[in-house]
Parts: sequence; C-alpha cells; structure tokens
Amino acid sequence: MASLLTPTTLRRGFGLFVAVSVVSYVGVLVYGNDASSFLPSLARLHWGWVLVGAGLASLDWIGGGLRLWILTREIHPNPSLPGMMIAGGMGAWGSYVTPLQAGSSPMTVYSMKRTGVPVPKAITATIMSFIATVVFFAIGGPLALAFGAGKALGTRGDVLGLSLLDLFKGSMGIFAILGVLLITVMVAPKFMSRGIHKLAEALGRRSRRVGARIEGLRAGIDQASESMNAFNTPRGWIALGWATLISGPSHANKLLAGYVALRAVGIEANFVDVLLVQTLITFLLYFAPTPGASGVAEVLSAAVMSVYVPRGMVPVYTIVWRCILSWFTIAFGFVVFSGWVRKGLKGIEVESP
Repeated sequence: MASLLTPTTLRRGFGLFVAVSVVSYVGVLVYGNDASSFLPSLARLHWGWVLVGAGLASLDWIGGGLRLWILTREIHPNPSLPGMMIAGGMGAWGSYVTPLQAGSSPMTVYSMKRTGVPVPKAITATIMSFIATVVFFAIGGPLALAFGAGKALGTRGDVLGLSLLDLFKGSMGIFAILGVLLITVMVAPKFMSRGIHKLAEALGRRSRRVGARIEGLRAGIDQASESMNAFNTPRGWIALGWATLISGPSHANKLLAGYVALRAVGIEANFVDVLLVQTLITFLLYFAPTPGASGVAEVLSAAVMSVYVPRGMVPVYTIVWRCILSWFTIAFGFVVFSGWVRKGLKGIEVESP
C-alpha cells in the first residue's frame, strides 16, 4: 500500500496522466477538424456554467468526505469531518494519478490515518464506502429506467450494433451483480475473515519473508472483521443507507459533468438522458488502465457524446468536461499532498485502536 503513496510514484503517475491526455487531446482537435476555431470558441464559453462545474468538482471532497464521516463514526469515536473531507478528496485524487484507480483506497486510508483513525477501521470505512457506491448505481440506474428515463437513448449510438440504452442496461447489470456480492461480504464478515486467514497461512508457508509480513497483518484482519460486524446491525444498515444516498452528490462531478459542459458550450439537451450517458461513461472509465483514464476518457467521451456535440465543438467541450471530471481535483490535491511531503509523510503500519 505504502509504495503507491511515494512522491516519486505519484509524480510519475501525474506525468503519465498529463502526457497521455495531451496526446489524446491533440487527437480530439484533429477529430474536430477545425483547430483554427478552438481559441475563439473558448471566448464564447458560458463561464457561469464553468463555475458551476468547479463547484461540482468540490463534491469529490465534500460529498465523499461526508460519506466517510457517516460510516467512520460507526466504528471510531468522533472522527473529524474536515479530516474526512480531505480523505474523500484525496482518495479521488489518488485514483486520478494512478493506473486502474489503484491509489484511491490507499490514499483514502492514509488520509484517514493522518486524522487519527486506525488503519483497519479506515480500511473498513473505505470498503463500506465502495459498497455504498455500488449499491447506489445498482439501484439508481434500474429505478430511473423503470420510471421511463432514457428512452431516447434507445435510438442513439451504435456500438457493435448496440444502442446507448443497451450499453447502459448492461453496465447496470454488472453493478447489480457486484452489489449482491458486496452485500454478502458485509453480512458474513467472519466467513470472509477466515478465508483471508487461510490464504495468509498458505502464502506464509511458501515464503518466510511473506509469512513474517502477514503475521503482522493478522491483528489488522481481525480488527477489520470486528469493524465489519459493527455495520451488520440496524444502526450500521442505516448508516449504509445514508452513505448510499450521499453517493449521489459525492459522484456529482462525474454524473453531471457532461450536462454542465454542454451548457458551458451553449448546447441544451435532455438532462436525464445526458445523466444516464455520463453514468455509462463513469462505469466504463472505472476499468481504464491509464492514470485518470487519460486518453481513454477523451476518446470515449468524444465517441459517446457525439450524439449531442457537433464535431467542431468536441475539443472545447472535452476540455471543460475534463476539468470538471478530474483536473480541478488533481490541481487542489497536489497542493494538499505537497504540504504533506514538506511536513513529512507518515507510515501506514497497523496500530491498535
């Protein structure tokens, strides 16, 4: 975990993010086929909507932090709300500067540890936060379709013979399966703990070095199991319910970035249809191998949003959308992380609660 948090690793991730983003954006400019009108189109932006986008980006911190605070207070006394907001935002930042979002959970746990939350409890809260996200999408997407949202998507897009609505339904099905699996983990934490212990023992027998490291993690595994048990109560389920509801605003920058970017470039579209398309994009980018889905995001957005954005406006739309989606958070996150580096980074060893 700690190896993902070194300044060198994160700096390299950021460098790769910038390099791939620049190359892919050049491709978007070529796709727009009108590079000479790019700068004039920036002058025609509706800057009020750009400010709305900046406000949405702050929900990486505010919404994500509030959700962590609600979950953490079930297993740790008096967690710091400002500290949890920093943890929520830095978790998003960590996901943007590492491949496959690998830095999200370690950065969240590390940020929580800096506020005094023991590592096993921080891990549990992070897992529960992920469960809340999956449940939110698994329930919210099908519910929106049940009420008739997104019908227009059935006639839009053509990816391997599938409409945007077909792709959206498929992604929601995967979320539903993940939701069932994660709820099972929550209901039977002792079973999962025993399985992890057995796996740890098997790995320990194969390597003394690995065995020595795993021995130090046993207490953490037990503490995490006890923390999971705290959520398998009426109070814990209520906390998960609130966290699920807050998953909406905590992901608002991802879900609403498309609509706000459209308005920023002067395009009006059906709010719900654009929301569903952005949900689809969010899910697909979750598995992107590059830091912050750089390259993949620009190409995917240009392809999927082409049903709304004229080809010549794709470059300016993309830059506004990208700022809301990740660039604002990346910029502020580096300010926070640089401050930590100057003060000295702490370790992430397991401690007693």
